[in-house]
Amino acid sequence: MGEKSKITVLFSSSIFLLLFSVSAAVSSPFHLQTLVTRPLPSLPTLSWHDSQPDSDSLVETSELDTFNSNTTLEVHLELHHVDALSSEETPERLFDLRLQRDALRAETIYSHVSKAVARKPPRAPGRRSGFSSSIISGLAQGSGEYFTRLGVGTPPRYLFMVLDTGSDVVWVQCSPCKKCYSQTDPVFDPTKSRSFSGIPCGSPLCRSLDSSGCNQRRMCLYQVSYGDGSVTFGDFSTETLTFRRTRVGRVALGCGHDNEGLFVGAAGLLGLGRGRLSFPSQTGRRFNRKFSYCLVDRSASAKPSSMVFGDAAIPRTALFTPLLTNPKLDTFYYVELLGISVGGTRVPRVTPSLFKMDQDGNGGVIIDSGTSVTRLTRPAYIAMRDAFRVGASSLRRAPDFSLFDTCFDLSGRTSVKVPTVVLHFRGADLSLPATNYLIPVDSTGTFCFAFAGTLSGLSIIGNIQQQGFRVAYDLAGSRIGFAPRGCA
Repeated sequence: MGEKSKITVLFSSSIFLLLFSVSAAVSSPFHLQTLVTRPLPSLPTLSWHDSQPDSDSLVETSELDTFNSNTTLEVHLELHHVDALSSEETPERLFDLRLQRDALRAETIYSHVSKAVARKPPRAPGRRSGFSSSIISGLAQGSGEYFTRLGVGTPPRYLFMVLDTGSDVVWVQCSPCKKCYSQTDPVFDPTKSRSFSGIPCGSPLCRSLDSSGCNQRRMCLYQVSYGDGSVTFGDFSTETLTFRRTRVGRVALGCGHDNEGLFVGAAGLLGLGRGRLSFPSQTGRRFNRKFSYCLVDRSASAKPSSMVFGDAAIPRTALFTPLLTNPKLDTFYYVELLGISVGGTRVPRVTPSLFKMDQDGNGGVIIDSGTSVTRLTRPAYIAMRDAFRVGASSLRRAPDFSLFDTCFDLSGRTSVKVPTVVLHFRGADLSLPATNYLIPVDSTGTFCFAFAGTLSGLSIIGNIQQQGFRVAYDLAGSRIGFAPRGCA
């Protein structure tokens, strides 16, 4: 065969293979699932199913620590959305406020990470930077979307506390108030607690603070500053916290006498981050360094969300992905996202390199309970969004809404078929229910694709995408797990 004939045969074969590939791609079924269209959730009714226990039925962890160091505890808590602490508002107004809080929180996280990465050398453990050097540790009005009720002090005074995986320091408003924001419960009075104890300035706990100082009695003071200018300041102390029937003693917390800014109506914050002063880090031995939560879709269920501390927090059906560590910042929970599938097919332009954290701590992906909308680094978002638009081309488009650029008019429809979306973490594929990525934004039937792009290199997996999964934080095993249908 001549050289010209060989080239002709090779060219013909190439054309055939290309046509076969295109044909196979076109004929391959696009994976769809059903979205039941529900309206925006109305203002939730705050009803607490957990009763406040009698004092003689409480389990005191300090006694357990004394008699049996191998004993670990389990605690089950109800969680409620912060909308329940709002005054009477329309569903549209509640959703608008949620997006405002969300934007504030995301920007503060990005600012926190960029400042930590730029800090050279990294802040050494125990080094105190002083009050003049404010840090961002916790996120004020955007400090978390869910709260629980727990007892502070002895006897316990029951208060609403926001729970936040993006913060470390535990703190509560205290009297006397130099300045306190409005909260649902009476302000905690430490003089009426038998277990309240100040922390000396030279103690390791005081040196663990990012920003600390001393009063005239050489007792430790704390300050936590926020990205929006809010601040909480007061005495750093140890106190007993009561979770239903379990007392946890000697928890280091801030007793804030001066709390200024855009705080929510809860009494304080329970930091659940990875830092040294977070609640999981402080109580590691008692709860085996394990906790989990399951956040319900409030438009579909009246049951409360829930949180579990201890071995029971880890469901057997969970798929796990390893936790990664940012060398410059220990607060956030970093994971490795490898890719995304839309309609049953991996999106080609969404590659692992778009989510990789470099050796200096730039980039990466965090799981966050207090951010609502998942934000992906912009090239990844655009590629995923375009793939979703192709798969949802039969749906009538609607104008953009707030940060959402892919919206649909589903008015008059009780259900529609939408492309499937799967997040591929290392070791765990997270197949999202349709309600976790196509959400109502008004009362007229507009639904939007609940992802957004960010110019930051850091991607954030938000709580809308986590709804219905039990998200398990196994810090002892350095991994995070996801169990579908985990709120039952």
